Amino acid sequence: MRFLYTKWTPQSQTDEQRLQNLMQLFSHLLIQTSGDVEEAMEWLRQLAEEYGIFDENLSMEDLIAKLKEMGIIEEVNNTPVLTTKGVQKIRQDALKEIFSSLKKTPMGSHETPHTGAGVERLSETKKWVFGDMPTNIDLTSTMTNVFKRDGIENFNLTEDDLEVYDTENLSTCATVLMLDISHSMILYGEDRITPAKQVGLALSELIMTKFPRDYIALVVFGDDAKLVSINELPFLNVGPYHTNTRAGLQLARNLLRRCGNVNKQIFMITDGKPSAMFDDAGRLYKNSFGLDPKIVNKTLDEAVACRREKITISTFMVARDPYLINFVEELTKANHGRAYYSSLNNLGQFIFVDYIRNRRKLFSS
Repeated sequence: MRFLYTKWTPQSQTDEQRLQNLMQLFSHLLIQTSGDVEEAMEWLRQLAEEYGIFDENLSMEDLIAKLKEMGIIEEVNNTPVLTTKGVQKIRQDALKEIFSSLKKTPMGSHETPHTGAGVERLSETKKWVFGDMPTNIDLTSTMTNVFKRDGIENFNLTEDDLEVYDTENLSTCATVLMLDISHSMILYGEDRITPAKQVGLALSELIMTKFPRDYIALVVFGDDAKLVSINELPFLNVGPYHTNTRAGLQLARNLLRRCGNVNKQIFMITDGKPSAMFDDAGRLYKNSFGLDPKIVNKTLDEAVACRREKITISTFMVARDPYLINFVEELTKANHGRAYYSSLNNLGQFIFVDYIRNRRKLFSS
């Protein structure tokens, strides 16, 4: 019996690896098609024709059958649709893709630079005080203290001998992700909404799995602002809207006011200057030309209100329009916040590093 061997290369993939990569590609296509399974499948077929991503071992039909078997898609009235589990899979794949592109950085988890009654054990020890967990007792240091005092022959353990491992004081965080869904997010043939949604999916998955006690909410803003479920994120579309940044900040601030968390922050992803707001009579006032002082001043007032409530605004700009840059500089100054000029490719890296860094702030004492 003869066996035919092929040379192994780092690019070689098992059938399981190919399946995982194809499923991750399918997840990315679902983000671009706003959750339309049939359209994503059609795009996948076109890619298969052009690049030959399927073969006799793994066909398009095999992939579809696997997606149904895993409960990621299902048939409803003879139409394939995304399930709740499928939405979670998109978040997981988005998180995996962004993390795989991050450079190794000592981001840590979400510790503060202070020690206290936390849950993460440090290598340093301290004298035991009432309230310290018995499970954190350092037996070696404790026994050393006993023997130094009385010698090995006369064992007499006292409270003063006890030493415990110090712990990190872990903080919780409340985050509102503000996503611009104005028409400019798809203008001039550049798709800015897909990477923005992908980052939102990845960030929400990170928080819900790694930091489940943290609060996260999603606010979309165009002509108006509204609170949207995280599960709706893959299905979001850009509309024929102006940019009502003020309404988005107002809603985000109201949501964060209800949280008891100390670390409160707004992550705003936008590519446009504020061009709309509601006047005192509740009518939508719009001006797309330049920076309208009336709109800008009311928006900056909201940034100041956030600062007074200790809410930090981090603005992630996916465009370099001079009007946008000028406005964001003023908003950042008014809020004492941060601004990032990001390309669509590294938007995720900026947001993830900033989120982890913000969690290192200590509770107010």
